[in-house]
Amino acid sequence: MPYLGLGLHFLVALFFAIHAVRTGRQMYWLLILFSFPLLGSIVYFAAVFLPHSQIERQARLAGRAIGRTLDPGREVREAQADFDLTPTAYNQMRLAGALLDNGQSAEAVAQYDACLRGPFAADPEVIFGAARAKLANGQPEAALALLAPLQAKQPGFRSEEMALELGRAYAGTGRAEEAGAQFETAVERFGGIEGRVELALWALESGRQALAERELQEIAHARRHMTKHTRGLHQGLFRRLDAAVGGGKG
Repeated sequence: MPYLGLGLHFLVALFFAIHAVRTGRQMYWLLILFSFPLLGSIVYFAAVFLPHSQIERQARLAGRAIGRTLDPGREVREAQADFDLTPTAYNQMRLAGALLDNGQSAEAVAQYDACLRGPFAADPEVIFGAARAKLANGQPEAALALLAPLQAKQPGFRSEEMALELGRAYAGTGRAEEAGAQFETAVERFGGIEGRVELALWALESGRQALAERELQEIAHARRHMTKHTRGLHQGLFRRLDAAVGGGKG
């Protein structure tokens, strides 16, 4: 039995090790995982795997939505105060993310640009955040220049979000076919509502009526079974879709 437990711990560590390699994590994670199979796996799960999972993403979106409703500027104020007190690269990254989440895209771009010149310039989270900020600020070419190399180097990094942001960047630069390919990849691999809406919008604009109808049916089915809170999280997304199809559904 001890050998069975040890084997199971090793398999779990191996799973996380493959994840670490595919997503471009630092190699010291491999040492941690195989030197301490059980403890290392628990630490990796909490520090790396869970923060990039769908569950965590939905929880993060929900938490941010609630926070913005209760106190719209709190996250930015706290991040700014921490950065003013201790102007570290980490605090600057946090401030940049808070500004972006608060809709202050121009300010977020400025902070992320500073991060891209700092010690974490090669960090995929910094690059991805900077690209999102530039895209939100109406700079799709600049976003694409960051996203395309990142996806090529680390194809497993934030796969669904990467496909969506790349699709938007391609669409913003007039490269419709590449945009559609990214949105289709997001839907085929993950089937998330955000990907389906983006694919439906792209199909409508591109005259792909059969594809648009298919996605609209899937979206309508999903919306009927969503809670009010979940629909609220995607309110902006559904507003864009309803405007495109000429509807007025909430």
